[in-house]
Amino acid sequence: MSSNQKLNRVEVCFSPCDFHQYEKGFDLIVVIDVLRATSAICTAIEHGVSGIIPVATLDEAREYQKKGYIVAAERNGAVVEGFDIGNSPYTYMKPELKGQTIALTTTNGTKAIRIAEQKKTVVIGSLNNLQSLCDWLIDQKRDVLILASGWKDKFNLEDTICGGAITDILLESGQFTSEEDSSVAAKFIYRSAKENMFAYLKASSHRRRLRALDLNADVSYCLTPNNISAIPILKDGILVPLETVAEKLEA
Repeated sequence: MSSNQKLNRVEVCFSPCDFHQYEKGFDLIVVIDVLRATSAICTAIEHGVSGIIPVATLDEAREYQKKGYIVAAERNGAVVEGFDIGNSPYTYMKPELKGQTIALTTTNGTKAIRIAEQKKTVVIGSLNNLQSLCDWLIDQKRDVLILASGWKDKFNLEDTICGGAITDILLESGQFTSEEDSSVAAKFIYRSAKENMFAYLKASSHRRRLRALDLNADVSYCLTPNNISAIPILKDGILVPLETVAEKLEA
């Protein structure tokens, strides 16, 4: 890289309620909700689900039920009564969901997606698709804002770790810089946690919630880097495989 080439920015926003403070100048947003919405979405696309419709409210989700969609709904870690499925990544590996379009509403992740939806490019990140996502982001040569879904508009640790992982990889590429303290903090939290994220998060609030629901297997899966490569992208309100949009752009 030449010394006079402009570096792109990568920044981390810890919560959707802070999005308005960070969004100016960014039109490429990476939404992350490690436990478990964006991990489940990436897994769904990896295993052949055609699309995920992110839905903010349960009332909106019920409208999709009336239209005949498979609808997934989660609140506070549990499947909402009256809905087909929740947001366990393992659910989306089932062969019967291949080729389906699923409406999904979750406590935090789908809300964050909807907040960012007016931006030019919204993609879904997780630890699961970490390297493939970062490779693609580097190729875009654009400024990147990472939006952590947090927990009910509050900071959470697992999304910060994932945001820090993305930031660290992009900075190490030599093509990015960061200016915000949130990005610096996320990077160093990730570096502290990366050797054993499962243990690092033992005392975290959402890890405790999921452990109480006997969902440790989900947690372990969601904290496994680079076990899938799919990158979901928001297109006309539906999260679809990145390559389907890229093919249309190139045609």
